[in-house]
Amino acid sequence: MTADWPSLDPHQSRTHEPTPYELKLARTLEEVFTQDGHELADVVAGLNARQVRTPDGTPWTEETFRAEMHRLGV
Repeated sequence: MTADWPSLDPHQSRTHEPTPYELKLARTLEEVFTQDGHELADVVAGLNARQVRTPDGTPWTEETFRAEMHRLGV
């Protein structure tokens, strides 16, 4: 017997396909979390060490990272 469960879409809240920038940021964040740590200072340092910049091309700060995560809806 099968239940009538609703279908779940893991991307149901997505408003658009990820941009190349968003995909690169996501891949790099996964690498940073795995290799460098989870603290905000670790994340910012890891992004900057890998030369993954903010959307305007500047190095990350804790403030710009928080703002970008807010903008992206994370």
